[in-house]
Amino acid sequence: MKVVILAGGLGTRISEESHLKPKPMIEIGGKPILWHIMKIYSKYGFNEFIICAGYKQDVIKAYFANFYTYNSDVTFDLSNNTVQVHTSHVDPWKVTIVDTGYDTMTGGRVKRIEKYIGDEPFFLTYGDAVADINIPELLKFHQETGKIATLTAVNIAQMKGVLNLNDDGIVESFREKEDEDSTLINGGFMVMNPEVFRYLKDDTTVFEKEPMQRLSAEGEMSAYRHEGFWQCMDTQREMKKLEELWETGRAPWKIWE
Repeated sequence: MKVVILAGGLGTRISEESHLKPKPMIEIGGKPILWHIMKIYSKYGFNEFIICAGYKQDVIKAYFANFYTYNSDVTFDLSNNTVQVHTSHVDPWKVTIVDTGYDTMTGGRVKRIEKYIGDEPFFLTYGDAVADINIPELLKFHQETGKIATLTAVNIAQMKGVLNLNDDGIVESFREKEDEDSTLINGGFMVMNPEVFRYLKDDTTVFEKEPMQRLSAEGEMSAYRHEGFWQCMDTQREMKKLEELWETGRAPWKIWE
């Protein structure tokens, strides 16, 4: 099965980094978070990737064009204009990078890669979140439910104090957050049957709006509950959290050797 990764966004909330590169290329432990996501799938033998690029897509293409030398010990003999590779640590990946447009919405990006998918189910995820998810279990759940789409549902804890207000805007009670104050969200790590392309119109289609709403209304969407680690990288704070976990050897999403 192919793995489709949405990697075309601007990442404006990490502006210090994203003015130089697309958000999926922002590094955690010296490697782009895109690489971390691909390693998760590769751990389970899924090594064919389609990357939906857009903003600064040339940075992604350059990274994979030079992937071999980035991940090997190399001698450059400038006098002879030769390159000698000593040790290689390259993953067995096949990577297709598709320029899906600068302003294209998420659903439009997926629609643009339809010709690379064919009539096969495929994985779909965002290029800014990692998890210690068991991909084969996710796939099994999708196959057993028989739905067109399966998303991974993760719990996000309430971060602030909780207010109860009356109709006049008066605070009737206030308390600090508790463990029960959480909500389920779409954490990515989705599985799609090719029928999903029927729900996508054009570049203006936001996958998380009308397509998902229609799939849900028609009973064609299931949710795989992931109780383990999940973290997106929307902000500088979240980026630093992931970096600290990696640097201290406590990165739960590092499920590969």
